[in-house]
Order: sequence, then C-alpha cells, then structure tokens
Amino acid sequence: MLKIEELEKMINQGSCQGIFLLYGEETFLLEQQLKKIKKNFGETVKGINYILIDENNVQELISDIETPAFGYERKLIIAKNTGIFKREVKGRSGGASKELKDKINDYLKENVEMINEAVTLVFVEDEVEKNSIYNTIEKIGNICNFEEQKPFQIIKRLKSICNSYKVNVDESTLQYLIESCGTNMQDLINEIRKLIEYVGENGKIQKQDIDKLCIRKIESVIFDLTDNLGQKKVKEAMDVLYNLIASKEPIQKILITLYNHFKKLYFVKLALAYNKDIATSLNLKPNQMFLVNKYKAQAKGFKTSELRKIIQELEDLDYKYKIGLIDLNVGLEAILCVYCS
Repeated sequence: MLKIEELEKMINQGSCQGIFLLYGEETFLLEQQLKKIKKNFGETVKGINYILIDENNVQELISDIETPAFGYERKLIIAKNTGIFKREVKGRSGGASKELKDKINDYLKENVEMINEAVTLVFVEDEVEKNSIYNTIEKIGNICNFEEQKPFQIIKRLKSICNSYKVNVDESTLQYLIESCGTNMQDLINEIRKLIEYVGENGKIQKQDIDKLCIRKIESVIFDLTDNLGQKKVKEAMDVLYNLIASKEPIQKILITLYNHFKKLYFVKLALAYNKDIATSLNLKPNQMFLVNKYKAQAKGFKTSELRKIIQELEDLDYKYKIGLIDLNVGLEAILCVYCS
C-alpha cells in the first residue's frame, strides 16, 4: 500500500506504468493525481490509446486491454467505479457478477507482464472491499488509499503552496484557517489562493486576513455563538446570530447546527463525568481530533443541566415551528436571550 506522498513522488517522476488502484474519501487529491497521470502519459486519443471504463461497460475491460493502441506504444485505461470491488448484494441490480470478477482477477494475474509493457491501467473507486481483485493488485500493482488528511498534513500542503508563491504564513495561522473553514482540501485550496492573491509576493498571511476574506463554515461560527453564550454575553451572541441570518444561512440550518453543537457539548460533559473518551463519544474522524480541546474548553462554560434544558427547548421550538405556533427567528432569539439573562 502506497502512502499519498509516495504515489505523488512516483507520478512526478513519470513512473506511471502498470496497474493502479486509487480510492478513498480525499477526492480532491485523488483527482489531482489522476490528472497528473493523464498529463504525464502524453497525447491521448479516446477510443485508441485512451479508454474509459465504468460499471456499464466493465465487461469490455479485458478486450480493451488486449486491443492494440494503433499508432501508439502504450494505452491508458481509466476504470472508474466499476463495481468489481464491491460485495455482490442479492436483489440489487448493477455492479459486477462474481463470474466477471473472477474472470478479471484471473486475467490480471496471468497477463501482468503484458499489461506492464503496453498498458497503464488505473482503477478509481469511492470505496473498496478487499476482495480477490484487491489482493491481486496489491501483489502485482500499486494501491493508494486517499484518506482524509489530518491537520498537520494539510498545513504542510498549504505551507508548500504559499512557499511556491513566495508568501509567508505561520503554522498557527494555517491551523486557524482549518478551524475556520474545515478540512475539505478543495475548499482550503480555494481559500489559500484567495489569501495569497490578497497579500501578494513577499507578503504574510495573518489571522485578520482570514476573518476578512475567507468563507467560514457555519460550524465554526456556531462555536463563536456558543462561546458568547457560555460567557453570558447576550449582545455578542445575538450579533453572531444576526450575521449568520444576514449571510443568507437558512434559519432551519442554523437551528439544526446549533442543536447538534449543544448535543456534542452535552456528550462531552457526560464523557468527562464518566471517564469516557471524548473523541469516541463525539464520533470524530482522525482529521477532526483538534476539535476535542475546543469542545472540552467550551463545555466548561455550561452546566450539564443547562445543556439538557437548551437541547429540550430547541427540540420544542422545532415542533412549535412545524405546527405553525412560532416563527423560528423569534423563537431562537428568545431561547438565547433567556439563557443569557
């Protein structure tokens, strides 16, 4: 199994021959490497030396491998979401049959030398089952799981981009960017390019630049709102709420996000009381572990009984809104004002 960085190095060096299986949740980096493979391959003519395979024509994979790339030394075949790495489910149409999977698996094992010489075969999947084809590719080819990047990995990538444009930035500032804008690589790349353009060559990105220019995730803004609630700062809490509404965030989304946030703070209080792991209690992903300390620190501003009461009031507000007894904006403002008073 290749790490993402190892695959990137291999592709940058032009070593793109043979069989590859690329899969995982970090689709931005995956698609980025797929584009590099195609670029490094050189001229492509669809149907001649460039073939696209999916679940609708996966049965043609073997014949496409065997058909010569007339006029070209090699052929690039990209097989995307073919179904051959998924478990067959009875009663569900689509996907590849066991017979087809076995046939492809046997063919890959028996013709690996020919494939390495004449074909670059890239399987791309959202998720995979470690079946016989997976095991075969693991032995004769290259597999890379594009897992979601952890904050330190994201910071390293963003820092590299800034360096390439001769723009300075501290790691603490990049950490703040992640906390404000989330861990989605596509979103972060867009935001860092915006900041690079703003400060210019030899400039330095500051936290205030992020506040001024970047699109913050609603979850990050809700942290600000609940921080103010925990400190009984009613004006500041209401300002955050009004800014969310002014930015065209749907009031229903604000209610749901606020409700989920208070539930997480409640789970943190329970985890601390019963000596449970906070990350497990919150069901955090590996790239979200930095949130543990943020939730833990914020939970200190609330009593367990207060959180339980706010959660119940938000549930009641949702019910009253659905039966037409109250306006969501008015109800949400009332809950926040009563809590802070």
